[in-house]
Amino acid sequence: MSNDTATHSAEIRLATRPVGEPGLETFELVRTEVPRPGPGQILIRNTLMSVDPYMRGRMNDVPSYIPPFELGAALEGSAIGVVVEAREPSVPVGATVTHFAGWREYSVVDAADATVADTELATPEAYLGALGTTGLTAYAALTRVAPVREGDVVFVSAAAGAVGSVAGQIARKLGASRVIGSAGGPDKARRLVEDFRYDAAIDYRKGDLEGQLAAAAPHGVDVYVDNVGGDHLRAAIGAMRIGGRIAMVGAISAYNATEPVPGPDNLFEAAAKEVTLRGLLVNSYLPLFPEWIGKAAGWLADGSLRTEQTVVDGIEQAPAAFLAMMRGANTGKMLVRIGV
Repeated sequence: MSNDTATHSAEIRLATRPVGEPGLETFELVRTEVPRPGPGQILIRNTLMSVDPYMRGRMNDVPSYIPPFELGAALEGSAIGVVVEAREPSVPVGATVTHFAGWREYSVVDAADATVADTELATPEAYLGALGTTGLTAYAALTRVAPVREGDVVFVSAAAGAVGSVAGQIARKLGASRVIGSAGGPDKARRLVEDFRYDAAIDYRKGDLEGQLAAAAPHGVDVYVDNVGGDHLRAAIGAMRIGGRIAMVGAISAYNATEPVPGPDNLFEAAAKEVTLRGLLVNSYLPLFPEWIGKAAGWLADGSLRTEQTVVDGIEQAPAAFLAMMRGANTGKMLVRIGV
């Protein structure tokens, strides 16, 4: 869309439910009339949207913590944009807001479901990344679910991704003595150390994950932020010290599986070491947002929290961006720029 008076909007709908890895045929680009807001609602011209791993689970028609996407309907997800029409005085025209009706150029949402973003405090991109649920996930993982204590050794998987690239830096600020990240490929591994303040990086594509982790953490690991599951979770359990804590954030290694994925075969080690494995759904930690933003906005401003985005242009490229993110093509947060 080129201006606020456009009459048509493009949106991405779920065309089929994928079995295994999705493809471009999973999605459909549809052009519709720009919707009109009703009482208490606002019309938003979206400028950026997020694609995230959890969206893969919503493509399956199975019960979960969040309802599945509907076939033939626009997908959903975090987005930010500018209010171009308002029927609720608390959110004025011209305000920049975040909301959950992404995957489309124009969205109508209840004003109560949108949050005004202060773009003088941080960039719009930051509100979908470090200042959004991505950053909150990392913060909740390391302060509530698997809290870091002074001197801890911390291990993070998918460490060059949206959550992982923030988590390592938070661990350092919380007093970790050593922070180790795992990523795929030498370039990402290098950037963990050079850009995201990790002490050591593991390139899991080299193999021998457990051996690499043992070399990076010869005295063991106290805290593990699990974004991958599978072999990474097994290696982390093997490296855990007595009383270690594991935050189970995601399991991207299994999201496209067509059969049940076996769990780690060394779970008894977790029992013997009195390790805590605790799941995390970020929706349970939304009340932490003010605390997190109060810290993160300052860190972003003074440069002590470094972030990166991988940005793809055009709503029509959103499916390709999602598929690329699932294959690990992004560094930091994967975003789609919808308009300006």
